[in-house]
Amino acid sequence: MIQRAMTAEDFSLQRSELPDAGQWAELIRGVPVVLQPPDLEHGTLVLNFSKAFSAYVHAEMYGYPCFDLGLKLESAPDTVLFPAISYFTEGERFSEMDKDYTEAVPTVVVELASTNDRRSNINERAALYHQIGTSAVWIVDPHTRTVHIVRKGTTSPSRLCESDTLVGTPDLKGFQVNVGDLFAEPKWA
Repeated sequence: MIQRAMTAEDFSLQRSELPDAGQWAELIRGVPVVLQPPDLEHGTLVLNFSKAFSAYVHAEMYGYPCFDLGLKLESAPDTVLFPAISYFTEGERFSEMDKDYTEAVPTVVVELASTNDRRSNINERAALYHQIGTSAVWIVDPHTRTVHIVRKGTTSPSRLCESDTLVGTPDLKGFQVNVGDLFAEPKWA
């Protein structure tokens, strides 16, 4: 029997029935795919990015981040990916916060290459984000403790190491964080 490709709407409704309540699941061209659960370093990176983005939003009042929000990138068959962070600078502030997924285009996507399955197709993921209009993808590699900046329309990414500063210009005017600080364990750990 031929199985019908799942739509983004179907996936959203049925995601909780997948392993781990679908927390680590994505929809790839109509087929649900369950990714490996991330490790503690993944959580540390998300926490540190959230602190950096919080400081930036309060200082600049420009845009807002969403964490683990699904981005619908392709239709018929549908693809919905869940990057660690999507930063929006267009539309009504925080309008994407309570959604399972959105078709709105983030300015910047932060991908954490923290597990083998997240690392294996990272270039394809970046290309899909650029295809919908995302201007920059920041790929964080916990294994090498680097950040790769892939800008739309460029052929090779910029690579930042722990001693470098990640600067959001022109994507996020005024945003900056030391790359090493992104990998720092919280003081309460």
